[in-house]
Amino acid sequence: MTVAAPPPVRRAPVPPLQPRIRRELVDAAAVVAGLGFGAALALPIANETASAYRAPGGPAILFGNITAMGGTWLLLIMLLLAARIPTIESVVGHDRMLRWHRLLSPWPLALLSAHAFLTTVGYAQSARTGTWHQAGVLLSSYSWMVAATASWLMLLAIAAVSIRIARRRIAYDTWWVIHLYTYLAVALSFLHQIFDGSEFVGHQTARTAWIVVWLATAGVVLVSRVGLPVLRTARHQMQVQEVRREGKGVISLILTGRDLDQLGAAGGQFFSWRFLTRGLWWHAHPFSLSAAPTRTHMRVTIKTLGDTTAILARLRPGTRVAIEGPYGVFTDAHRVHNRVALFAAGVGITPVRALLEEIPAGVDVITVVRASKDGDLLFRKEITDLVAHHRGRLIEMVGPRTRNRLDPVNLHKLIPDLATRDVFVCGPDGFANQVEHSARYLGVGSDALHREIFEF
Repeated sequence: MTVAAPPPVRRAPVPPLQPRIRRELVDAAAVVAGLGFGAALALPIANETASAYRAPGGPAILFGNITAMGGTWLLLIMLLLAARIPTIESVVGHDRMLRWHRLLSPWPLALLSAHAFLTTVGYAQSARTGTWHQAGVLLSSYSWMVAATASWLMLLAIAAVSIRIARRRIAYDTWWVIHLYTYLAVALSFLHQIFDGSEFVGHQTARTAWIVVWLATAGVVLVSRVGLPVLRTARHQMQVQEVRREGKGVISLILTGRDLDQLGAAGGQFFSWRFLTRGLWWHAHPFSLSAAPTRTHMRVTIKTLGDTTAILARLRPGTRVAIEGPYGVFTDAHRVHNRVALFAAGVGITPVRALLEEIPAGVDVITVVRASKDGDLLFRKEITDLVAHHRGRLIEMVGPRTRNRLDPVNLHKLIPDLATRDVFVCGPDGFANQVEHSARYLGVGSDALHREIFEF
């Protein structure tokens, strides 16, 4: 391990920090989501009569209806969490929204599975017949029951490929295509609920309100995931200007376009990129900016790990690029202290290098970079120059992980005042998890801990 530059010297006065982003909108959205969930559960209860509840199968049918409403409401929330709504994403962050999406994901499937089971059992008890016989009757008697069953099977398949072990064994392209079926599954579920759901029989107001909720959700998803990307792509006319080799298996794409400053992108953020050429146009690639954007240029740096990313090394200048973003809160706008500690490993250096450009002069900067060998230190000269510009410290940790651990003891030795700094960390999960755990142990608050995760 080598430590470049002397300890920090006395700094000039630091400009005021950027104001904390207001969270009122996110809090309001959470309240609306909670109230909506309560209303969805209450609707079947409000429609239930005492005589119907006391009839054979009444309790099972009631709880089947409750789980149906609760499961579909949570399914809508899952879609919104993955919709990358700009206003909310800019406050919460893409990583956190995806984390909430994954934590929530088992519950809609569990509730909808409970709905199918309880409803079948309830009607079987009411008809005094067998459960399997009643399942066949339901499939043949209700117009959208087959569609609902197909929807449930799709959700099961999507859940199966989303398990961490399975997700690591399949290609991103395959995972992405399978996840597109979520939208079809949701649409089939909606049609079944509207046309077959007993909650809406004779309750036109409730039916209308539920349709409005679904259409509003679909509108938000379409605007965020389709409308805005198409508009930005058409407006900014981005294309590949140059493919630059940075090292073994690592390339940078220099991209040019019109009025790119109006995108509002910041160093540390990422876009989803679609390269409009054969074999690539249909698939979005999430890559971080590796340099602060300008009015006419952006740069992304990519480690060519598989067949798809290897194709990017052969892109020709002039290739058109469709964009979705910018995303992420790994930016100086979310800094809360006048001191920062930046941690990067491997290709995780890309957003850290871009972030370094946008941290104001006078902020106390310590940058820790880890790699297995010297040749793996990307942008070594650029990082050195940027840290020197800040009169900060650059700590290079080269060698085996066992020799360069960032546990609480070693991290405290490296940066004794870590608790008074914002911590930005990006890199492989093992590296990022260790830094995050150690930082929390040493007193870094959640509002000062910023992490960029390379994971789909």
